[in-house]
Amino acid sequence: MVTAGNSHPAAQEPTGASPRIVVVGAGFGGLAAVQALAGLPVEVTVIDRHNYHLFQPLLYQVATAALSPADIAWPIRHILRRQKNTSVLLDAVTAIDRQAATVMTEGGRSIPWDYLVIATGAHHSYFGRDDWEKNAPGIKTIADATSLRQKILLAFERAEGESREDERASLLTFVIVGGGQTGVEMAGAIAELARHSIAEDFRVIAPGSARIILVEAGPRILPSLEEKLSANAHATLQKMGIEIMTSSRVEDVDADGVIVNGQRIAAKSVVWAAGAKASPAGAWLAAPVDRTGRIIVDRNLNIAGDARVFVIGDTAAFTPEGAEKPLPGVAAVAKQMGIFTAKRIRALVEQRQPPENFRYKDVGTVAAIGRNNAIVVLPGLKVTGFIGWLLWSVSHIFFLIGLRNRASVMLNWAWNYVTWQRGARLITSEDPNKKDQ
Repeated sequence: MVTAGNSHPAAQEPTGASPRIVVVGAGFGGLAAVQALAGLPVEVTVIDRHNYHLFQPLLYQVATAALSPADIAWPIRHILRRQKNTSVLLDAVTAIDRQAATVMTEGGRSIPWDYLVIATGAHHSYFGRDDWEKNAPGIKTIADATSLRQKILLAFERAEGESREDERASLLTFVIVGGGQTGVEMAGAIAELARHSIAEDFRVIAPGSARIILVEAGPRILPSLEEKLSANAHATLQKMGIEIMTSSRVEDVDADGVIVNGQRIAAKSVVWAAGAKASPAGAWLAAPVDRTGRIIVDRNLNIAGDARVFVIGDTAAFTPEGAEKPLPGVAAVAKQMGIFTAKRIRALVEQRQPPENFRYKDVGTVAAIGRNNAIVVLPGLKVTGFIGWLLWSVSHIFFLIGLRNRASVMLNWAWNYVTWQRGARLITSEDPNKKDQ
């Protein structure tokens, strides 16, 4: 059962010699919290439905065959292998009982806790039209990225053998819905794949003639950046041959394309990058949520009335004092939330005064527009073009976990830069449209 909880106005004294801390989710926030608890005399249990930590900002490069999944993921157990106070559980949470202080899982387990950290991330949001997901997949997981990679590569393969001109044009049309960072990076990567990486691989079709359309409901792409930088990105994408439709809403999606502003666009490949919704954690905790399902937390990242329960990352709706909007669901926010949460738990366990009021330190925003071009916004500094692209590359390599991953990504990017070749162009499943022979 899920029990509402207003009966715990303050942190309770943990029972037993080793307080039990359960962390649900091993993304950026959850992993940062766990690692910051190293050496503390507690029992930490990490629960995740996957056995790996994923570097989500580079998922679009897996989807466009620039990197393989192993380049951006690392086993959770290996990351935490030397952290003796921590155990890892491969399972999915189904409910939380705050009265009994237990977490229930899909595997039938009931796990007790003294402190609970919810870091379950976010999923795709189709704004009430979940039926669109089948024909307009997004990229939040490795499975999403590899499935999308197959869809994109199969579109070119099927177009090569298609004799009907209208069907071939539909196969070579790619629509990306959402002009935020993911949508912009995805559009640029598909353009580079089509115009350069596979441009000479086919005999019948000209991949470079592929039509790539970026659809944004708002008046400009990259709306979180200032207008000048947004305009820079807009112009760069247009130079790459990408069509940009702003102030345009998707009205329907089906297997044959999309309807935008009353106009049908025939396209066999539609990518969703328009929104996200939180996990069901709000229902598990019977806690107040915002319109996207994120749990509304207080200044210490606790849910109302229960200082034992922390919510961080994409699952949390935290609005800084004086701000109009909650902090965005990005890696830097999640990491800082995780570290702050660990500091509070550590202080409570050690019976010290815990730090008060989470404050986010803005470390900037980065977005790759294409080869040799990225936007980097740091406190007091804005960089675009080639220098921005170098900074973007270095920052992403730095935040990858594991020397092997960093080396692999660096080598792949160097090879791609010199040759334009993408080494992960593998179709590993049967074409679902292929007739039985």
